[in-house]
Amino acid sequence: MVTDDELDELRNKHPTLYHMAELGSWPHIREHGLRSTTALLNLFEVPGDKRLQIEERHRPGKVPIEHPKWGRAIVRDQIPMTDAGLLRCLPPNLSPADWYKILNAKVFFWLSRDRLLTMLKAGAYRHDAHDVLEVDTRALVDAYRGSIWLSPMNSGCTKPYPHPRNKQTFSRIPDYPYTRRPRRERAVELAIDYAVPDIEKFVTRVVEMRREEETRTLYHA
Repeated sequence: MVTDDELDELRNKHPTLYHMAELGSWPHIREHGLRSTTALLNLFEVPGDKRLQIEERHRPGKVPIEHPKWGRAIVRDQIPMTDAGLLRCLPPNLSPADWYKILNAKVFFWLSRDRLLTMLKAGAYRHDAHDVLEVDTRALVDAYRGSIWLSPMNSGCTKPYPHPRNKQTFSRIPDYPYTRRPRRERAVELAIDYAVPDIEKFVTRVVEMRREEETRTLYHA
């Protein structure tokens, strides 16, 4: 259980949350909010089999979607994760499709810049630029506390080793085993159900990054 003092420790240790987004996506995020894959598919009214392929199957590459009113958006890939890896690390009552659907219903943030940089420098992403949102942890947690999940691991990665995971990998703030986690990294991910429609209220800065290099500032509160 996370006490108020422990939550303060988390917010003080990690004053900034990080979200790695598709290059050029900040204007759309600013207008429509930061959306999970499920929320984005709902906004773009993606139907039937195409939706199933995006939401419940592995995405080995980016998937463009279009809407006559909202224009074009990119659903990001899931290169760090594979069906084979998930089959090794999920319990028998969860399939890879179940796990993809669980992840696709959430908006994810890294609690540390080190975790962000690890992802930016990973083999699949090191040659591309990305929009990176920096978010005020305290303000976001205060506003969305009841919709927040904490995770002790990178839930969207099965490489190089598929660490065991299940539905209990994600815990609400009151249920998270905070003191049972190593002090150096009590939590790895912070996730929010469905969407953060008013994300601009919490964003302190948006930068374009390629690996660890900040190539330009897109927004500063």
